[in-house]
Amino acid sequence: MPEASLPRWDLTPLFDDIETPKFQEARARLERAIANLEALVESLGLDRSGAPRTTTALADVANAYDAVDEALTPLKAYLQLRIAVHAWDRSAASSLSELEGLTLRLDRLHPRLIRWWGGFPEDFDAGPYRLLLAESRKRAAHQMSEPEETLASELTRSGARAWIRLYGNVTSRIRVQFEGEERPITALRNLAYDADPVRREAAYRKELEAWREHQDEIAASLNGVKGERVVLARRRGWADALEPTLLERRITRNALEAMQRAVEASLPVWRRYFQAKARRLGKARLDWWDLFAPVAEERRRWSWDEARAFIVDHLRAFSPAAADLADRAFRERWIDAEPRVGKRGGAFCMHVGGGASRILANYTPSFDAVSTLAHELGHAYHNLRLAGRPPLLRRTPMTLAETASIMNETVVTRAALAEAEGDDALAILDTWLSGAAQVVVDIHARFLFESWVFERRAERELAPEEFSELMTEAQDRTYGEALASRHPYMWAVKPHYYGSDFYNYPYTFGLLFGLGLYRAYRDDPAGFGERYDALLADTGVEDAAALASRFGFDLEDEAFWAGGLELLAEDVVRFERDAG
Repeated sequence: MPEASLPRWDLTPLFDDIETPKFQEARARLERAIANLEALVESLGLDRSGAPRTTTALADVANAYDAVDEALTPLKAYLQLRIAVHAWDRSAASSLSELEGLTLRLDRLHPRLIRWWGGFPEDFDAGPYRLLLAESRKRAAHQMSEPEETLASELTRSGARAWIRLYGNVTSRIRVQFEGEERPITALRNLAYDADPVRREAAYRKELEAWREHQDEIAASLNGVKGERVVLARRRGWADALEPTLLERRITRNALEAMQRAVEASLPVWRRYFQAKARRLGKARLDWWDLFAPVAEERRRWSWDEARAFIVDHLRAFSPAAADLADRAFRERWIDAEPRVGKRGGAFCMHVGGGASRILANYTPSFDAVSTLAHELGHAYHNLRLAGRPPLLRRTPMTLAETASIMNETVVTRAALAEAEGDDALAILDTWLSGAAQVVVDIHARFLFESWVFERRAERELAPEEFSELMTEAQDRTYGEALASRHPYMWAVKPHYYGSDFYNYPYTFGLLFGLGLYRAYRDDPAGFGERYDALLADTGVEDAAALASRFGFDLEDEAFWAGGLELLAEDVVRFERDAG
């Protein structure tokens, strides 16, 4: 299918435009919902010690909070989706900024709500809100006073958020002269997938030069963001910057450490994959610029219609409901697939309310794009399963947010590998393994780097060269001798370090948890679908350990994590054989 005929999403079920009565009425409804919540919090006296902690009060506050979320979701989604495909959409950007200012009123209520929820006794019969109250008890124990929390929330707009904006502004404007033309650095990085090794290396070296030229302002951003987080973690009494993320992701430190032990034990397998890829490329060892190099020419060109049919057909064998959702997404134009100027790169899925989603993709006729599409449709299916829960019970931690997307991607990739032959099969397998290597090997390097940054930032600011030294050491620990070179500026490349803390390990968790579920499906498909759907619907109600136990998984047992890695090890063996 020609690029021009790829679909664009339909946002009219949300709003036709910002100035329409429908949008303005929705915004007014949001303001009323926030005012109602504020009035309820005030009338119940949630900032006073004698505030009622009854079933009725809990339900009233939950309903009022949910009304805010239901009103906010389509408004925020509509504006963010417009900006995602039109970077210069100033009207949407201005409206989004106004919306964020409005929701600051909600941010001011959070400390009071957390303290109130956290004050319910442990034996209180909270029904589905049991986890909300249990987590609030832990958060309340780490809250500063309400004025301090409110001040911290307001200062973040001119503190961490300002540093994040600086990082985004600097990196989005970097232009590099390469092969006689000026290119954005994102386009230069995309040459890592080029078949020409000379071109890949030249692009890599130009990229490092560009990061070096801007390292001072980017390092200032990283110091600013992490410095604020260090101070807040200390003032709130957390053991370290990792501890609050474990609560937020609903896992224990023991579970994280068990997963990481399994990851470290698997590193020799990944080094074998890198060595096999190097042999295929005619090299003694891979260089950094070879990590995504194609090892075979993918002969099959996947048209949009072929991708649609393949995904829906093979999901149907796994889950008819997931297939129906995917078919609906295609039919109702939930997907914006056409690459174009001003559109954000990559892919994502966003819930827009009522169980519906919108998916951004930049489709190319390759299997990599097909698997990405299947992945994002998995997120849409998860959103659908969550729609039966009220908003307060839909809040899924990052660790579990990748569950349906990994399942979709795995099912579709396995189906493609079963059908493909020769170079097509090798190309698909390498795409799968190179992506998994990023999630297992590279993300472990990112975790080590961020841990070390937090330790040192607690003492002082770090120079750009120090960030690069820490990144190089982290890559030494993970890639080892399998790679002949490093990328010392990955701390500047990855925006996750700036927008969040430890935005890395949940992806490893998601991949390996998803593969654990896939093994359970493969070994005993009978009745799996109902249990799977129930798990997805309950990711806002139960923590990760409780959900895992439904399938007999123990997250604090290294053997569970090793099971998912064994599936990947089998793929490495096949790659070693087929790559020659």
